[in-house]
Amino acid sequence: MPEPMPIFDERATTYAGVDCWNILTDEMHSLYLLSFLLTADPDKAELCFVSGMGECEEEIGVFMAWAQAWARRTILKRAIRMIRPAPEHADDFSFTFFKGSAVSGKTSLFSAIVALNPFERFVYVMSVLESQSDDDCAALLRCSRRDVIIARELALGHLANTHTPSDQPIKAVGAWRTMFAKHHA
Repeated sequence: MPEPMPIFDERATTYAGVDCWNILTDEMHSLYLLSFLLTADPDKAELCFVSGMGECEEEIGVFMAWAQAWARRTILKRAIRMIRPAPEHADDFSFTFFKGSAVSGKTSLFSAIVALNPFERFVYVMSVLESQSDDDCAALLRCSRRDVIIARELALGHLANTHTPSDQPIKAVGAWRTMFAKHHA
């Protein structure tokens, strides 16, 4: 009598898991940087990163092509749960925009991002650096699309005053992910 063919192949899962971890290891610097930019605190960033990777390990069956995007989204969700950023509602956008900058003087772009208030920082990182749509940002942050648009404009306004000649331009949004790895490799 022929033996039944196994439906679940452990070898395929093991190789997929190893491949997935290889992909995530290659992205480790940028995933930690994402955690740090969102939380603005080294201890919280480490906790966010480690717990996010733990969640990735539990869900290792994710399609390989989606592993990087899925890991980044996991980090975003973890950071949101940790920090709980919320918009500061003001009656008038122009009043909010001109009442002062969260960052004064010339400083590095990295420091300026970390110095933004939590909601503006999350919106900036998610919408500008991670290229999330306004609708995705609003859904993840549980706010209105208008709140996302206003926060991004505020963050861009604050960050416009921080550029120093040593900063690399972030016009190419995807380049920031490798910038950290190049400087810390």
